[in-house]
Formats: sequence, C-alpha cells, structure tokens
Amino acid sequence: MDDGSVESGSRSQQRRKPRELTATQRALGLLTRREHSRKELTRKLTSRGMDAAEVEHAVAKLAGDGWQSDGRFAESLVRSRISNGYGPARIRAELATHGLDADTIAAALDTFHGDWAETASDLVRRRYGPVATLDLNQRRKAADFLMRRGFDGASVRSALRADFETD
Repeated sequence: MDDGSVESGSRSQQRRKPRELTATQRALGLLTRREHSRKELTRKLTSRGMDAAEVEHAVAKLAGDGWQSDGRFAESLVRSRISNGYGPARIRAELATHGLDADTIAAALDTFHGDWAETASDLVRRRYGPVATLDLNQRRKAADFLMRRGFDGASVRSALRADFETD
C-alpha cells in the first residue's frame, strides 16, 4: 500500500502546469467556433486579461492570413438575422455595433437576394395568421412588431396589404 501512495504522489508532482495560450491561439479558438468581427475579437481577448498590443498584432495577423474577415462575419450575421425575422434597419444597426464600416455593411446586406416586403409578410403570417383576418388593432400590433424588427415603412405597408391584393 505504501508503494501505491508514493507513486500517486510522485505523479501529481510530475504533472505540468497548463501553459498559457498566446493571443493568436486564443483568437483561433474563438474563430473556430464562429465568425467574429475584428472589434469583437479584440474586445474578447483584452477582457480576458491579454496585452492589448499583443492582441492587436494577433488579430491583424489573423485578418491578413484570412482567418478573420469582417466581410465574412457580416454576411454570416446577415443570413442569421434574416432567418430569425429581422429587417434591414435592425441588421444594419447591429453590424455597426460590431465596428464595421458602411461599405462592409452595405456589401453584406446586398448578399440578400430576397424581397424585404415578402420577408415581412411571411413573418406577419407566421405570427398573426392571414392578414385578411386581422382587425385594426391586430394590424397595428403587427406593424409595430415589424418596425421593431427593423423593417421600413414601405415593407410594413406592403406586408399588411399582401392578402388584399391577392383577393
């Protein structure tokens, strides 16, 4: 029994301390899970106590090597938000909070080849049922809902008239 306890004690003494990951390694770990904007990646790494200069260098290197791309991040976020029923104004505002420039935001929104009014109309039908069956109060609620979701006035009006035009 003595031998077993000595052996287990020596094993614990031989265990290595986990080595510190570099900013590049941590950034790659984050990027393997999902796309991140340059600003978001920098913020996450510095909030974990990493040196800001080292983080800036690592993020710049990863962007230069193609591991990080604000354009790819923006396109991914646009696809995700559209599938969750958000309109262009809300998506544009969210992209801006990630530190993306106007050209990157516009290019990402241009990847959507659908019709915003049709997207809004589908959202109303899924949430409230056929537009033709909605009373005035329900239409107001649907319009408010669409505006909060980031659809413009023309798309909202079109979505709330959609069933009447087909009759």
